[in-house]
Amino acid sequence: MTSVMTTLMTGAVKNTVTTVLTTATPPPVAPTGDHHSLAIALFAVVVLVTLGITLWVGRQGNAAEDFYAGGRDFTPLQNGFALSGDYLSAASFLGVAGLIALYGYDGVLYSIGFLVAWLVVLMLVAELVRNAGRYTLADVLALRLRRRKVRAAAGGASVVVTLLYLVAQMVGAGSLVALLLGTDSPAARTWTIIAVGALMIVYVTIGGMRATTWIQIIKAFLLITGSVLLTVLLVVRFHGDLGELMRQAAQHSGAGRRYLEPGLKYGKTFTSRLDFFSLGLALVLGTAGLPHILSRFYTVPTARAARRSTMWAIGLVGGFYLMAIALGLGATALVGSAEVRHANSAGNTAVPLLALVLGGGNGSTGGVVLFALISAIAFATILAVVAGLTLASSAAFAHDIWAGAWRTRPRRERAGRQRTGLRGRVSRSAAEGVPASRSGEDPGPAAGEQQEVVVARFAAGGIGAAAIVISLYAQQLNVAFLVGLAFAVAASANLPVLLYSLFWSRFTARGAVWSVYGGLVPAIVLVFFSPVVSGTKVALFPSVDFHWFPLENPGIVSIPLGFLAGWIGTITSPEPADPDRFAELEVRALTGAGAA
Repeated sequence: MTSVMTTLMTGAVKNTVTTVLTTATPPPVAPTGDHHSLAIALFAVVVLVTLGITLWVGRQGNAAEDFYAGGRDFTPLQNGFALSGDYLSAASFLGVAGLIALYGYDGVLYSIGFLVAWLVVLMLVAELVRNAGRYTLADVLALRLRRRKVRAAAGGASVVVTLLYLVAQMVGAGSLVALLLGTDSPAARTWTIIAVGALMIVYVTIGGMRATTWIQIIKAFLLITGSVLLTVLLVVRFHGDLGELMRQAAQHSGAGRRYLEPGLKYGKTFTSRLDFFSLGLALVLGTAGLPHILSRFYTVPTARAARRSTMWAIGLVGGFYLMAIALGLGATALVGSAEVRHANSAGNTAVPLLALVLGGGNGSTGGVVLFALISAIAFATILAVVAGLTLASSAAFAHDIWAGAWRTRPRRERAGRQRTGLRGRVSRSAAEGVPASRSGEDPGPAAGEQQEVVVARFAAGGIGAAAIVISLYAQQLNVAFLVGLAFAVAASANLPVLLYSLFWSRFTARGAVWSVYGGLVPAIVLVFFSPVVSGTKVALFPSVDFHWFPLENPGIVSIPLGFLAGWIGTITSPEPADPDRFAELEVRALTGAGAA
């Protein structure tokens, strides 16, 4: 990552003199009504199939373990597909290829952070989180930091992250589906948002994690299959000559050789280079703190299965991004950057337009079918991602905030209760398999697991409704920053407290609370006073200017603040850390003894 960033910064300041090649661009590609009619039919098939899966799976179990973790009986391969399905959103499928189609090398550079992030997940959190937790991130913290305020802080941060991510996906869904259906009507975008929101509520409230996982598996399979099909057709089109593909892409990019060099989009100024580094930092570190990704590790039976799931996900995600590079170059070579930008200024329709050309062109049966198929896969991608996000946010509210913080009361340590004082031995609660959320606190009189599931279902409906309302108001605004902000908040608030809890024996409850809020608050405040919100033509409020923070991405500041706040909170805490509880966490995380 460092070498790539260095290349970007070095290339951006080079005084290269290039000429734009004047080769004629490909003829315009404009989808017709036939494309949209077939796309609507395939959309309906996707909805019916996913609803059928949800209704069938929803009858198989209503226990908390079924709703939150899908019964913990998915194989590493299945969970690897589900992980990649959760991670590869419509922004990945359409947005990354679109950026490459418009900006070439810089678009490729943007995608690197998404892939490198999985190495952090594999090396630092996958196995340990699976052993130490039960359903959510807060479970890992509660194993040694048994305080209601810790659960409340972690649960609240998880809800904020998923809601930001969810709103971004739904607003994007409204614009994207309306565009793929050939209409720019505000009413079409509005009804698309409402329909997607209603479907995600149904998926979660009826099917829980088991149905959501199967939807993710199917979506990931369709996404990979569709990408492989387009990539094979593209390579055949250029007779396997990838050099010719890159030359044609440069010719039809409108930028000549600069299309294949750093600096076409990022790195023109020091501020833009710093901003891009901040975004990359958030992408690399934020994935390990995303609640809907962490919850996936609880759907497999063992920590070894969690690690193997992550390895499968790395392979699938890595293969997908390699194909996305080829598809972005292919869209520029065969469709042309000007036509891609004309269809959508962000390049989100580059892949469907490429499918139209590879299928035989406008008016051909193959072109119609391939365009509609890729559009339907994009729609399935949207449905699957919003379902996973809704489930993660409802679990954080019901399990962490309602049951773990609001409906519990501290339990006094029983006189004479013996705890081991030797590092490396498992305490009684871990040895007996007592869940982390129950070992240090007594549940309220009615806070049973069945009630918790009921609350989670209602929370899914409430969070889904809130996301719909916010998305309807935000659909005319520039919400591209929400995804980056979600990663920045996850990296600033969730990752520091998770790493401190797993690896620092002196970490205390005060440090945990300070770490969460010390990363969460600065990330949101800095974005509010950034050019994203005011001061530019593309800001949320372009007519006013109250920004003083020069960067659009706060990660370079908020992530260190999250770690710093956790350290300061710990060293100033009046209550020292409990070495026995850290020993319990360490042994359980490393060996799985007492894990759920």
